[in-house]
Amino acid sequence: MRTGWLIAVLVLMLSGSPANAGGGWPTPEAPVDFLRVIKSKRILEAWRNDIKIRTYRVSLGGNPFGHKQKEGDGRTPEGTYTLDYRKTDSVAYKAMHVSYPNEEDRKRARELGVKPGGSIMIHGQWDGFGPFAWLLQNYDWTNGCIGLSNEDLDDLWDIVAWNTRIEILP
Repeated sequence: MRTGWLIAVLVLMLSGSPANAGGGWPTPEAPVDFLRVIKSKRILEAWRNDIKIRTYRVSLGGNPFGHKQKEGDGRTPEGTYTLDYRKTDSVAYKAMHVSYPNEEDRKRARELGVKPGGSIMIHGQWDGFGPFAWLLQNYDWTNGCIGLSNEDLDDLWDIVAWNTRIEILP
């Protein structure tokens, strides 16, 4: 029961008001074309002009294998989405929202009779835990999000434009 409350509080804190959505999200000089997360390798790649320009180590949800099925399953979704808003006021250092669930995800959840979940983010360390990134990045510690060190998130933040495509692969 305590875990359920903790998850609910974290989701509410992460889902606060979208900051810098749409036109308010400044476009970098040379934004990346798309991001690719390879869950099995625990990496996030940034691509520009068919060239991989960055690779970051990521942490995933506590139950990372397979596509997210329902709210609270601890899985990181798989599929193609976009980054549709970003936040500086959450339980994590900074966050960029992944557009999960899409229509296919919502349809699957309806068929299963469950809620698909949401608030999937690429985010930094939980507030106050940044100095421990060297340790946390060795574990799947998120609730289904894609976790980066704060330093890596700052780097990514500066090269990603609003509505950038993100592919999340098994």
